[in-house]
Parts: sequence; structure tokens; C-alpha cells
Amino acid sequence: MNASSATEVDPKLLEILVCPVTKGPLSYNREKQELVSEQAGLAFPIRDGIPIMLADEAREIDDLAKSGVAEKE
Repeated sequence: MNASSATEVDPKLLEILVCPVTKGPLSYNREKQELVSEQAGLAFPIRDGIPIMLADEAREIDDLAKSGVAEKE
């Protein structure tokens, strides 16, 4: 596995993942390597291409406009 594939998340995986807190949709932030739940105000990290979908691992988002959230890809 090369470095670029390790940081990319499978688009099919992004289609089926939901926020573990709200069960709502997630947006992918490629720059920060996070999945963002606007409903919960949380950003879940992606480490080595694997989304860490634990509420304890998520960071709280204060201002979504500043977070650089992109639509799911």
C-alpha cells in the first residue's frame, strides 16, 4: 500500500457510514482527514485510511464554516 492510498478513504465506505451519535450523514474533509457530523458537531479522525468512529476520539467542532467541510465524495 503506497502513501497516497493510505490516506484516501474508499468512496463506497463513505456512502454507508453514518454518525455513531446521531445516525445522521457525514461529510468528508479531505484536507483534515476527518468525517464531520454537522448534527452532532463532531469530527471523527481518519487514521491510515481508517475512519475512527468512536465518540471519545472525535473532536468538537465550534464553527463548521472554519472547518473546511466538503461534501461526501
